[in-house]
Amino acid sequence: MTEEKKQICNSKVRDSGAKLIFENATLCSQFLREYSGIDIFKNVRPEDVEDMTERFAPMFTEEREADVVKKVKIPELGDLFVVTLIEHKASVDYNVSMQLLRYMVYIWEDYEKRMENQHEGISKTKGFKYPPIIPIVYYEDAAEWTSAIHLTDRILLDNVFEDYLPEFKYLLFRLQDQNNQDLIEKQDEISFIMLINRLRNAEEFKQLDLPSGYLDSISQKSPEDVLRVIEKVVAAYLRQYRVSEEEIQRLTDSVRRRKMGQLFENFKGYDLPAEREKAKTEGLIEVTQVVERLKSGETPEAIIITGVDKSTVEAAEKIVALFQ
Repeated sequence: MTEEKKQICNSKVRDSGAKLIFENATLCSQFLREYSGIDIFKNVRPEDVEDMTERFAPMFTEEREADVVKKVKIPELGDLFVVTLIEHKASVDYNVSMQLLRYMVYIWEDYEKRMENQHEGISKTKGFKYPPIIPIVYYEDAAEWTSAIHLTDRILLDNVFEDYLPEFKYLLFRLQDQNNQDLIEKQDEISFIMLINRLRNAEEFKQLDLPSGYLDSISQKSPEDVLRVIEKVVAAYLRQYRVSEEEIQRLTDSVRRRKMGQLFENFKGYDLPAEREKAKTEGLIEVTQVVERLKSGETPEAIIITGVDKSTVEAAEKIVALFQ
């Protein structure tokens, strides 16, 4: 198996969401242009988007490893730039505004330190300004988002002390609010990825009414790095139905070959629920076989070396332990 294929196989299903989109400059610029609703981003190009996530990695916990920080240059405004802080949520988080405030202060402090290193004392001058930060919450789940948008809604007596409290609101983008037809009409890569990520079952995919040539048009014009993202998204979608890795590779091969129309036709004729049941059955058979190998004296390590998945061996060990 090639390194590229290993990368696809090892992707987590959750990577089909925000991280895969926003770590890519082309997709991030498309999102800011078309979905942020902020006029200043209407002409943003991929080359205007610089990833700064690694610089701020210490502020992200492991649970929020999909969050990204982007420096967005605004060419028509000269040297000015805007920082976008994009927080991915798969479920409602009632403390997200406070988390975002911490991140924003961290980013501003980093900016101040870097400016001070270049010009000592500059942050104490009257004309010194901090870059604007646009906090964005990208929400994937179908449930309503019920968390407060404004920071002060998390603070007691905010109406009494409103003049003395920090205040901002974040931009909430709820994926399930997007209409399938509107996404299709955009005719671009990020909208197609969102379309896939909106699907909750195989039947929804089969009911999609995609225009003739829609997928091939997208795949023909897409940069290689964006095609790789689309490939991972499709693979993650199939993995939800426990489609075999061999079959996933076969189906996503059409993405690599810029023939995504073939991918759709293959999907249409593919019984995903049946494949999931088949995979479950095959998985049970494999666990049963490993149980017999363990009972015969083979060690778990020796079985794993032969190519059996570690999780399968662990499941078999639990079964053996029940009967000891």
